[in-house]
Formats: sequence, structure tokens, C-alpha cells
Amino acid sequence: MEFIHDRKSNILFSLYGSKVNRIKIHNKTLTLTVEEMYQLLDGEEKVFSGEICFNNCDVDLCKVLIFNKTLGEGRFYGKSLCLQDFINEYVDSEFEIITEGYFANTTTYTGWLWVDEKSPVSAIMYIWNSGDMVYRVKK
Repeated sequence: MEFIHDRKSNILFSLYGSKVNRIKIHNKTLTLTVEEMYQLLDGEEKVFSGEICFNNCDVDLCKVLIFNKTLGEGRFYGKSLCLQDFINEYVDSEFEIITEGYFANTTTYTGWLWVDEKSPVSAIMYIWNSGDMVYRVKK
């Protein structure tokens, strides 16, 4: 099933705690594969797996900030990568979404980056797209 996110109304699914375990770009569509998406239906929380697709995504405007540890633990430093470099460099990682923000054509996910068996570090993903944001839910 597909659900199109209406940027002027409530968010259809919560991604809090969702782990992005695959990111791909094809024909200006950015696809994030997640283990869990949460939706409140009839007063009950339902859990789905699936994909979030960002149509007409301008990859040159998408960035990922990666820090050396989780934020709020003293001094920190980090690096900024374009999304394509992040995809290439962090192939076997998982990005756990803690907070999500939707502002016009920009989506921001803040969370933890899990690499191998190491402790997570904070990361922020900025996505810019002018097309629809589509949730593809697996039943």
C-alpha cells in the first residue's frame, strides 16, 4: 500500500526508533528502507515495515552530518558528507531515527548511526525533494 505524505497536514506514520538499513537513489527518487513505521489506527499503535520514497529528490542538496559520539556528552566534532558519499562509505550501517522534521521541501532526521558493533554516534540527515514523499507499507 502507498500513502502520500501531505505536507500541510498531520504526519501519517511516526518513524521514531525506526532503523534505516538501506538507502538507494534511482531516477531522482531517494528510497529509505526501514524495519518499522508506526501508525495510530483506531486508538491502537500498528507497526509496519516498508520504504519511504522521496520523489524528485535533488541529491546535491542532501547532506548527512556525522558526529564522533552522541550529542550532549561534552565536546564533539564531526564531518559533513553529501548523501551519495554517505551511501558509499556507510554501506553496512544503520541510521536510527530519533526525531523527524518536515519543513516545506526539506525533511530532517536526527538520530544515531550504528556502525559494526561500536557504540552509536549522532547523525543528522537532510533531504531535499520537490515531489511527493510516499510511504510504501508492506503488509
